[in-house]
Amino acid sequence: MNLEKLLKKVEKPAQYLGNEYNSVRKEIRENTIRFGWCFPDLYEIGMSHLGSLIMYHLINEKTEAFCERFYMPGEDMSKLLQENYLRIFSLETKSSMNEFDLIGFTLQYELSYTNILHMLKLSEIPLRSADRKEKDPIIIMGGPCAYNPEPIADIADIIVIGEAEEIIIELIELYREHATNKADFLTAAAAIQGVYVPSAYKTSSRITKRFIKNLDQSYYPQNPLMPHMKTVHDRATVELFRGCIRGCRFCQAGIIYRPVREKSKEKLVADACAIIQNTGYDELSLTSLSTSDYSQFYDLANELMSELENERVGLSLPSLRLDNMTLKILKQIQRVRKSGLTFAPEAGSQRLRNVINKGITEDDLIQSVKKAYEAGWSQIKLYFMIGLPTETMEDVEAIYQLVSNLDHEVYQKRDSQYKHPLKISVSVSNFVPKPFTPFQWSPQDTMESLKMKHQLLKEKFRKKRSVQFNYHDPETSFLEGIFARGDRHLSEVLIRAYEKGCRFDGWMEHFKFDKWMEAFEELEINPEKYTQGTKSTDTALPWDHIDALVTKEFLIREYNKALNAETTPHCRQKCTGCGLQTVEGGGICP
Repeated sequence: MNLEKLLKKVEKPAQYLGNEYNSVRKEIRENTIRFGWCFPDLYEIGMSHLGSLIMYHLINEKTEAFCERFYMPGEDMSKLLQENYLRIFSLETKSSMNEFDLIGFTLQYELSYTNILHMLKLSEIPLRSADRKEKDPIIIMGGPCAYNPEPIADIADIIVIGEAEEIIIELIELYREHATNKADFLTAAAAIQGVYVPSAYKTSSRITKRFIKNLDQSYYPQNPLMPHMKTVHDRATVELFRGCIRGCRFCQAGIIYRPVREKSKEKLVADACAIIQNTGYDELSLTSLSTSDYSQFYDLANELMSELENERVGLSLPSLRLDNMTLKILKQIQRVRKSGLTFAPEAGSQRLRNVINKGITEDDLIQSVKKAYEAGWSQIKLYFMIGLPTETMEDVEAIYQLVSNLDHEVYQKRDSQYKHPLKISVSVSNFVPKPFTPFQWSPQDTMESLKMKHQLLKEKFRKKRSVQFNYHDPETSFLEGIFARGDRHLSEVLIRAYEKGCRFDGWMEHFKFDKWMEAFEELEINPEKYTQGTKSTDTALPWDHIDALVTKEFLIREYNKALNAETTPHCRQKCTGCGLQTVEGGGICP
């Protein structure tokens, strides 16, 4: 393969080079287990994914296997590979995927599934697991989308349920024992907790998720890969904790990553300082599902800035909670530079915020933004959702009213001290019901209804010069909802749509909704059966054989409370009885 010749014909050629700073090289011997880690989207997105960085370095440091990386090639590179009868190649050794023993795909988004098929096709690996031979790699998949594994169950050989750090090491060691017999390996793998082997599944058993019990003792790379080019999140990252004390009823991550497990402040400071020293980043992201809920957040931020301020390293935070943001926190964030501030009210009316158990008020938002404005911030982002259960048009209009009230209140603060007007970015996403949430039984709002609500908000916000309004496409949300709560019949729909040219479905410039609808029609499957109609809580669900360690009884209680707009306290206020405290050897319930 003449890589130099190919790179002269593609956009962003740096994404195919490999050999980045802190990348790993190993000698490949006859008994070396080769593991291909695959992110089914572009390099600039995959290199920002913390889980992929952890797994890449973990496998290379803690096992004798050699882990190499594959990313979804851009459309220009895909075309060149096909025209020249070439295969997709790893960044480390430029090897084809079908030369590897084990291949791992991370499932972060339902609309990346066709990209997985394309990467397999470009590697001459059969798409269906039943068609693969002894010589073909074992295809492993895992990630948040794996909690409903059925839409990809005919494609994957193994599906990991839960956090993968321990499972991957166990699978690699197991493969060393059974490398010459794929059937024996899959049978043995099925006995590992957290491993689902669709071809060997017995209907009487349940697959129980795995989670890391002590994050201070878990692996975290202090020498992470440094990309060759600008990525989506171009900064160093430390993970404060896993899980979430909140009980937002729309949020799948808040359920599947339970229980809450914090890293110690000392571990976080040590990791952060080492990563900055080993990479040269000038920005450090403190990431978690709800970062400001870290129990020592202020002390951590203060200590980090004391260590890093002289290096001109700033702190970056994801979306902040409106009910625990203080001026003390803001002053720590801005000691080097002001990063962006993002808040997620999610709903415009208090009634609907109670339905989703958001736990904040309009006054929380106004007071938090006022504090930020007084501290010197003049740009904020607000995230909302439409299509939530029980939503009315009055709830949708309340989004505009809430933003207008906020704009007015902050405008009143303007004087000679605050010269810059507040600029507000409003982003509206379409609610998609997900497995293992109280809304897993709820219908998804129709595309027609969502378009009407978008139009209403567009017309309202058009009058607001200080507000930038963005919204998500209803058709992509419809497809996401189908695969989020779909069954095994969707594997064939997925393959048929891919054969019709569907890939990069999460990118509007590539999304082919008409081809997807053709695939459903040809296979005589009604896509709306997966999204429409309220399901009885007694209905069998495609993911009922997966045990996320949160009881269905808890989800039903929360669902009924949502329908009555009743709230539930967060875990530090009162145990909500989700089921995790009954798990033997379980995590640390706050």
